[in-house]
Amino acid sequence: MTEQKKEKKWHEKRKHLVGVVVSDKMDKTVVVKVDRRVPHPLYGKHIVKSKKYHAHDEHNECRVGDIVMIRETRPLSKTKRWVVVKILQRARRPEEEIAKQQEEQK
Repeated sequence: MTEQKKEKKWHEKRKHLVGVVVSDKMDKTVVVKVDRRVPHPLYGKHIVKSKKYHAHDEHNECRVGDIVMIRETRPLSKTKRWVVVKILQRARRPEEEIAKQQEEQK
C-alpha cells in the first residue's frame, strides 16, 4: 500500500485564470480583468476583488468583452507574464446583432 507521490513537471505547475478582456488596444497584448470572491476578514461577507493582468495574444484574436483563459509564463516584457490559452466565450457585437435581426426579417 505504498503510494508514490508523483511530482508535477514545471509546465503542469503553472497557474490558470479565467477573466474578461477589458482592453485590446496594444499589439499582441490584452488586458484581462480577473474577479475573485473572498470573505471579508472581520464580517465574513463575501466581497469581489479584481485584478488586471497583461496577457500575450499572439494572433490578436481577442476582443473587448471576450471571456478568456490565461496561463502563467516567463516574463515576456516589463508587465507581461501571462499568455492567452483559449477564448472561452466571444463577446456579442452590435454589428452582429443587427445582421442577425436583418436576416430574421427576410
